[in-house]
Amino acid sequence: MEKETWIILGLGNPDAKYLHTRHNVGFDVTDRLLRRLGAPALREKLGGRLSELTLDGRRLVIAQPLTYMNLSGECAAQLLAWYKCPASHMLVVCDDIDLKVGKLRLRAKGSAGTHNGLRSLIQHIPDGGFPRLRVGVGVPPPQIDLVNWVLGHPLTTEEAEAMTASLDRAAEAALDWFEHGAEHAMSRYNGGPQAKKADPGPATAQA
Repeated sequence: MEKETWIILGLGNPDAKYLHTRHNVGFDVTDRLLRRLGAPALREKLGGRLSELTLDGRRLVIAQPLTYMNLSGECAAQLLAWYKCPASHMLVVCDDIDLKVGKLRLRAKGSAGTHNGLRSLIQHIPDGGFPRLRVGVGVPPPQIDLVNWVLGHPLTTEEAEAMTASLDRAAEAALDWFEHGAEHAMSRYNGGPQAKKADPGPATAQA
């Protein structure tokens, strides 16, 4: 019997100059998941970089688009078609400028808001029926251009510490979504660090 497939897709831009910027938190979260699970190295396929592993008897695909943020939907659509799984089996991880650094918000579906990556996904997945995990990167001050804020403006020391903890929590939340479903993960991780409840226990993976 074919394994059921689930996908965790972290949004970002692939060039080195964008590493660890606010707009690339999706890549940072999926990198943490790869290390935590001891997943196989990323390989290029279907418009992105991806790694496949078996976790609790199901296939988990961890992926990062190589199409740049504004075209993220192209990679997402290819992944869903290739693995023949519904949009509800794909968790999209991205930044959110309307959330403070350290805050997470997981939803089972919704609109794109101001996020161009999510807008591209909805263009390719019209019902918007994919869950998304938004990672707060802070509201830009009025004097700072939005593009500069998400792509180049450095984090303060305090923000960097909060962001490190937030990225770790986001990786945990993504894994909780895979293991227990959206409602369970939402109840444990939406909000700040205090939102987390008891740990459900470690996962076991096979490459």
